[in-house]
Amino acid sequence: MSESVEKVIDRITFEIAQIDKLFDVYAELLSRVQQRQPDTVEIAAVASVLHSFYNGVENIFLVIAKHIDQNVPTGTQSHRDLLLQMTKRNRWRSNVISTETAQRLADYLGFRHFYRHSYSFFIDWNELQKLVHRLSAVWVQTKSEMVIFTNSLRPSGYAGNSLG
Repeated sequence: MSESVEKVIDRITFEIAQIDKLFDVYAELLSRVQQRQPDTVEIAAVASVLHSFYNGVENIFLVIAKHIDQNVPTGTQSHRDLLLQMTKRNRWRSNVISTETAQRLADYLGFRHFYRHSYSFFIDWNELQKLVHRLSAVWVQTKSEMVIFTNSLRPSGYAGNSLG
């Protein structure tokens, strides 16, 4: 296995650990807002967690797109294109995530866009609540698929010689 492959695996593993840490650090908040109506500050905090979650997932996708695919989408739809790219296999790799997982993640991508371009006081708890309630299950599924993908890069599962 080339050093480049090892570096990609290390970066993916690091980002997975960071997302796990995000869930650990905010476990109490995420639990609390699922049990009762959050106040404005809690809504803003949960929104930040959701934003960080998707950013972490996208960081993994960017590592793969840059170092394996050598093709990082650009343009106005680049974030959606990147998500879609991860569902496709190519000559260097298998798909990273399933189409079903990508569909579930698309809601978090959409929220990330809203969060980055809006004021936090515009966040509607009724909409945010749907994302919060599914968050853990979405992460479990996404992480599982990413671990399978990462394992496919290891010597026994990797067909290529170098990631470039």
